[in-house]
Amino acid sequence: MNELDQALALIARGADEIIKKEDLEARLKTGRPLRIKAGFDPTAPDLHIGHTVLLNKMRQFQDLGHQVIFLIGDFTGMIGDPTGKNVTRKPLTREDVLANAETYAEQVYKVLDREKTELRFNSEWFGKMGAADMIRLAAQHTVARMLERDDFAKRYKAEQPIAIHEFLYPLVQGYDSVALEADVELGGTDQKFNLLMGRALQEHHGQAPQIVLTMPLLEGLDGVAKMSKSLGNYIGINEPAIDIVTKTMKIGDDLMWRWFELLSFEVSLDELATMKADIASGALNPRDAKLRLARELATRFHDAGAAEQAIAGWHAVVRGEGDTSLLPLTDIAAPAEGFRLAALLTAAGVTPSNSEANRKLKERAVRIDGEVVEDASRVFTAGFEGVLQVGKRNFARIRLI
Repeated sequence: MNELDQALALIARGADEIIKKEDLEARLKTGRPLRIKAGFDPTAPDLHIGHTVLLNKMRQFQDLGHQVIFLIGDFTGMIGDPTGKNVTRKPLTREDVLANAETYAEQVYKVLDREKTELRFNSEWFGKMGAADMIRLAAQHTVARMLERDDFAKRYKAEQPIAIHEFLYPLVQGYDSVALEADVELGGTDQKFNLLMGRALQEHHGQAPQIVLTMPLLEGLDGVAKMSKSLGNYIGINEPAIDIVTKTMKIGDDLMWRWFELLSFEVSLDELATMKADIASGALNPRDAKLRLARELATRFHDAGAAEQAIAGWHAVVRGEGDTSLLPLTDIAAPAEGFRLAALLTAAGVTPSNSEANRKLKERAVRIDGEVVEDASRVFTAGFEGVLQVGKRNFARIRLI
């Protein structure tokens, strides 16, 4: 492939839709660095790897020589994005937004090149707008068009309330593209309506409409629902390396390929096809492929040393190969009377509840320092230290204090 075709293939990797691909090709042919925008509302202080699907695509644009704009929606965050919501989202306070934005700005540089990233806040332009400006912006769209949006249409049909300020959100996000003169805007598939709004508003303001590139929403550890902190099926990018490794190793074999495509920088699509063929033929164990992905993610969000230590810890527990002291030690405050075993397993986070812990005990699926335990009446007090394990993949090294 020539250089242009290689660039287009990299940009298209994992993408759900590019609107319009011919426009993207035409702008790439000009040879000028394109302005690539992606917006993030700081609705929570921490990012998970589902958020990095967009960050990864931004990094690929950076590597191709384009100007990436990481836009923090400190203004839109106070409105509350209604996308996918069946109720009005509670707006954040200015204090919440600024506190979360500060942590965002540091976390994104685990993926993006700090020196090549333009960090912006949309309060830069919206903070200067008056009521008349917002009215003029609102005049660019109709209620009928807003109700074409799936989530608004569903809520309207179900006679669920839609607040007027929620209609402003797509307009405000779209105007960000005008203010930044974006060539390309990235977003999840659920953001398509808002991204297209940017195209419409740019045309209204005499700008060439941006190319819209949508990325799939990454499924979480369960392989079913979108990765979400509220569902508990996520990997936070600030989590310890051992947690990144152990959680990655829990994903299903089918989901692994999607994660490779959307999250890996090291494995090309051609190599991915070879890996699939090798697993199908039995030449490659899916476990080893997952370990490669786990190593890459742990290295990205920590470093190579932390990744290797985490993988060694995983081997020590799951495969009985190595020193479990490599696992990070978590201190847990013990009550005066101590913990019974089921309560200890739950406190350590290796079982979701005492009832589940008791069920696993009956199945002889609980180990302490590699030895099967079944005595549910056993009590653990301050000073206990050991590796708790439930099944093959849930484990923690803990100390009671």
